[in-house]
Amino acid sequence: MRYSNTDMSTFRAVMATQVDGKTQVAFENLTIDQLPVGELLIKVAYSSLNYKDGLMVCGKPGVVRKFPMVGGIDLAGIVEESSVDNFKPGDRIVVTGSEMSEAYWGGYTQYERVQADWAVPVPDSMSLEQAMAVGTAGFTAMQSVIAMEAHGLKPGGRDVVVTGAAGGVGSVAVAILAKRGYRVVASSGRPELHDYLKSLGAVEIIGREVLSTPSKRMLEPERWAGAVDSVGGETLAGLLRTTAAHGTVALCGLAGGPVFSSTVMPFILRSVNLCGINSVRVDNPERRAIWARLEEDLPLPLLDSMTQIKPMSEIFELGAAILAGQIRGRTVIDVNA
Repeated sequence: MRYSNTDMSTFRAVMATQVDGKTQVAFENLTIDQLPVGELLIKVAYSSLNYKDGLMVCGKPGVVRKFPMVGGIDLAGIVEESSVDNFKPGDRIVVTGSEMSEAYWGGYTQYERVQADWAVPVPDSMSLEQAMAVGTAGFTAMQSVIAMEAHGLKPGGRDVVVTGAAGGVGSVAVAILAKRGYRVVASSGRPELHDYLKSLGAVEIIGREVLSTPSKRMLEPERWAGAVDSVGGETLAGLLRTTAAHGTVALCGLAGGPVFSSTVMPFILRSVNLCGINSVRVDNPERRAIWARLEEDLPLPLLDSMTQIKPMSEIFELGAAILAGQIRGRTVIDVNA
């Protein structure tokens, strides 16, 4: 069955192209028939700003794998056309990850086609803006909490630390963990944001150097029952040395670099778990389960407090700002502004 009520107008998108081996990113006007094949045509309302988006819009390598490419790893909007029975025009949907802005066109556009398996209905309690305030960052934070709890993490034990706590993943992780009753320690290199992190539920703030300073010791005193790490690099090495027996580190980012040095001691003497978190390739049933947990465990007033809405016309400035570590919490991109 095919449903349709499409307005076939031109629209604006952020497009990356490659000329003589150099990446160029600019606004381009597109038409519906230029969009890729997909089971759902979406009238996009919002996308979001993530570290990967900053890399893409600034023309940095490491994200886009084929050209031309529309940026934006997330989108939320309204179904305009559907060739599947489980979605119909008017449905509110959210798509995160799914290799958008990497191998498939993404959400920095006013219309997009996507596969139905990528899409999840927006939870009834959330607006489209809030769904994008969650976005990949919030989705990843919830995945990380679920992974730690699957390995035995429970409230009432040792502290749980969140690195890069003032960023998107970190902010949502702090709010979720605090809501679930954990004693949350936030690691941040931005002293001016300590009050912000405490407003999300952190009970203690530590400087990033506490974890990132190299050490010659294979193990250090046990402190953490769990950790959500979006930094990697030396910070991850520090976490592994200080995680308590049977604790779990959920590794979901590399803002501090992709390489770290450790020994086997945390694993064979303390049974520390290191869980890799991939929010891009997640099957649809698991996506729906994660969004159900977000609806249950993420306080929406706190989500609103950490979110700013910015027009897509400012995307290049915003991309540079997130790469420079100047963005707090979550940034929703209004693709129609």
